[in-house]
Amino acid sequence: MRAAVREAGRATVHLLTGAGVALLCHLMLGFLMVAAVLTAAVFGAAVLPEAVLTLRRLAGLERRRAAAWSGEPVPEAYEPLTGTLRERIRTAVHDPGSKRDLIWGGAQLLYGMVLLYAALILWGPALLVDGFWCGLAGRRPVLLPLIGRLADVEASWSRTLLLPSPEARLAERIEQLTVTRADAVAAHGAELRRIERDLHDGAQAHLVALSMRLGLARRAYGKDPETALRLLEQAQDQAESALTELRHVVRGIHPPILTDRGLAGAVRALAASSGLDVAVETGGAEDGPRAPAAVEAAAYFVVAETLTNAVKHSGARRAAVELGRAPGRLRIAVRDEGCGGAEEGRGSGLLGIRRRVAALDGTVKVASPAGGPTVIEVELPCAW
Repeated sequence: MRAAVREAGRATVHLLTGAGVALLCHLMLGFLMVAAVLTAAVFGAAVLPEAVLTLRRLAGLERRRAAAWSGEPVPEAYEPLTGTLRERIRTAVHDPGSKRDLIWGGAQLLYGMVLLYAALILWGPALLVDGFWCGLAGRRPVLLPLIGRLADVEASWSRTLLLPSPEARLAERIEQLTVTRADAVAAHGAELRRIERDLHDGAQAHLVALSMRLGLARRAYGKDPETALRLLEQAQDQAESALTELRHVVRGIHPPILTDRGLAGAVRALAASSGLDVAVETGGAEDGPRAPAAVEAAAYFVVAETLTNAVKHSGARRAAVELGRAPGRLRIAVRDEGCGGAEEGRGSGLLGIRRRVAALDGTVKVASPAGGPTVIEVELPCAW
């Protein structure tokens, strides 16, 4: 009973602040009407963009309220009010986000007050009925939870009205895809340059040395067989070094261990060779069909890069890797008990991880407070 009363009280406070926002909306709509009249009269045209900015701030307040109650963020999408006065007025009048804010303001005037009145009226019967129902009958509350439902309805309506329009979300999505495409192209170019550098500095150099030794051995074969034999032995060592370098390059493109053992087995191999005490939890990642090759490769390189960072920068001795399967998603979480403070652009490899994940339309979350621990969580879209 006490928990139900506390939750109903919290919901009432939420509805009370919603009613306060409704009163502000009343003032805001009056301000907008005055701004529209002044704009029509020309001499007060500069007031309209400022009124729209004020409306956006009020809508932002409601977005934060709805997000705090529901636990789901409410995004916003506005056209910037910049440029000349004429351009600012045109944007203020035609911006779809501001139009949705105006519709929300009118609706908030109604449901913000009505839902609060409904909650206040419900309190009396709820205390009587639920007091008897819980105190004497020992049952769960019946009416008090309805007050929380009213707060849920208020937050849900605000979220629905304040979400960006489909056109704005489409434009934002196109912009996001443009950025991720550019990052993917940059990452691809960097990968090609890395492969070229590895081939030039490693395998190619060994093959050139191998060719020279074979030529020297061929000339010395008739005159000095012992020297020729020694050169051939050196050429064999050089060939083995070239093969080792080529295997290293191949592993950098697509590790063969992924094909042989799958993602879980490859991650265990990474953990065993990392030099840290790494606990691997695969969860249900080994059950059912495997993820596509591109998704497995991205997950493998995320784990490899993160463990390498932990060895180089964190000073950690222990780490943990967790793989998880969700509907349409592959989840990877890597945690190290190091000093924390991981930042992009300081040789940590986080930028490369973000670009590789963004190319597959995935997400990366990094939590690395000073003193640790560092936790990197990655989600990759995956059709199981």
